[in-house]
Amino acid sequence: MAKKYTGQCACRAVRFEFDTDPDFIAVCHCLDCKRASGGEAATWFGVPAEDFTVLTGEPKPYHYVADSGGKLDRNFCPNCGSRVFTSNLDNFPGQVFVQLGSLDHPEMITPKLEMFVKRRLPWVKPLGLPEFSDMPY
Repeated sequence: MAKKYTGQCACRAVRFEFDTDPDFIAVCHCLDCKRASGGEAATWFGVPAEDFTVLTGEPKPYHYVADSGGKLDRNFCPNCGSRVFTSNLDNFPGQVFVQLGSLDHPEMITPKLEMFVKRRLPWVKPLGLPEFSDMPY
């Protein structure tokens, strides 16, 4: 039986699923997220690693050290290059962070906060969510 949430890369080679309703859903304006997403911000959320299953394909991890010094693996599709999820985060053991845009139904997830708003560009309007200058922990 398929899980509640499913997602994939742009070419559909890497597919994944999970059931957990995420509670940490962030729009992040940090420089790392901007560079990794190619946009002004990235929207992502955490789910327990034990609930996250890669169904097809073999994502290629890129080991990265963030500006904070924390280490993580950004997982991409080796065929199309889509960033699908982040794993092995030093600061969040046991969590996988999924890119909202990789979901088959992103409308099922609503952001709960904006973080690193000190890096938000002036032309971006606040979303009316709780705001954090840095990481909210």
